[in-house]
Amino acid sequence: MGWRLALRPYVLIVPALLLTCGILYPFGLGLYYTLFDFSASKPQPDMVRFENYETVFTQEAFWNSAWVTVLYAVGAAAVETVLGVTVALLLHRSTIVGRVLEKILILPLMIAPVIAAIIWKLMLQPSVGVINYLLRPFGLGGVQWTDTPTGALLSSIAVDVWVYTPFVAILALAGLRSLPTSPFEAAAVDGAGWWYTFRRLTLPMLWPYVLVAVIFRFMDSLKVFDIIYALTEGGPGDSTVVLQIRAYLEAIRFQRYSFGISYTIVLWAVVYLAAMVLVKHLGKIQRKAAEVSAK
Repeated sequence: MGWRLALRPYVLIVPALLLTCGILYPFGLGLYYTLFDFSASKPQPDMVRFENYETVFTQEAFWNSAWVTVLYAVGAAAVETVLGVTVALLLHRSTIVGRVLEKILILPLMIAPVIAAIIWKLMLQPSVGVINYLLRPFGLGGVQWTDTPTGALLSSIAVDVWVYTPFVAILALAGLRSLPTSPFEAAAVDGAGWWYTFRRLTLPMLWPYVLVAVIFRFMDSLKVFDIIYALTEGGPGDSTVVLQIRAYLEAIRFQRYSFGISYTIVLWAVVYLAAMVLVKHLGKIQRKAAEVSAK
């Protein structure tokens, strides 16, 4: 009986070890392949050490993709956070309309992002799309939504906002409903106004929930592929070629496998560092929120 109890922790840890190996093995193999020059034109790879990374960082295309990726991620995460928190505040009052809207709010999350992008691609068609049809009475019926670099990027962000704002709203709404009531009751007794209560109580205590949503959405937006590729295929030109699409083009379309994997490793490093910074701030904000709720 004694040896069984002693063995139990090692048996219980086996699934976690298998899962860790299943994650680390492909990652390590990909990292190893970036040290070679491996492509369709060179099936016998040569060791080039860090030459792929040097080429990546000296390419103008990489810096363009990095800039587009940052613009997309910051723009999408910022708009989704503001809209999501606003919607959550409006729905916080438990009315019949609010409860119905909560059910409708979740619908975009039930649609695959690539399907949502295709739907919006049809809606944004300059000649037959419903968006231009609705704008025609206002003299704006001929907008080329995805045919200009700025329009294509903004349209991609808009689709991302449409799909993922409900996620932020639901998370913020759950946070609002879990806040302690005693600080708000004390503020009401002191005659505090809505703006003061929101700025000094609601927002500081809600920040941990909002920041969790920001972390998820920012990291997801840095890795975006499906929405942009389905909507614009990276065009016009390379105006919406984010790092993920650049990696796809290099590895799959141009069949430069090692070079394409190098892009994904660089993207992984960026996402990892961004996540570390945001999680570090999350801990500080959680401590501040706890101090406010304890007052």
